[in-house]
Amino acid sequence: MTTVSIPIPDSILHGIQELAAKDGYTLESFMASAAAEKLSVFQGVDYLKKRAAKADLADFDRLLERVPDVEPDANDRLD
Repeated sequence: MTTVSIPIPDSILHGIQELAAKDGYTLESFMASAAAEKLSVFQGVDYLKKRAAKADLADFDRLLERVPDVEPDANDRLD
């Protein structure tokens, strides 16, 4: 494991410390978890962009044409 030292504004650090303590995390584990979540988001976006680039919109349109044009069931309606 590697230790990293980064400057963080005091106001952000205090907020992180309070939130970490409230949730029972150490500052280190909270920061590692937050960094992992952010990394996952960016990797997910990159993955979706690559998948979208391979999409065939003509195929998509053909699939949509097969969907019946009916009202949704009551339990599928948005309020």
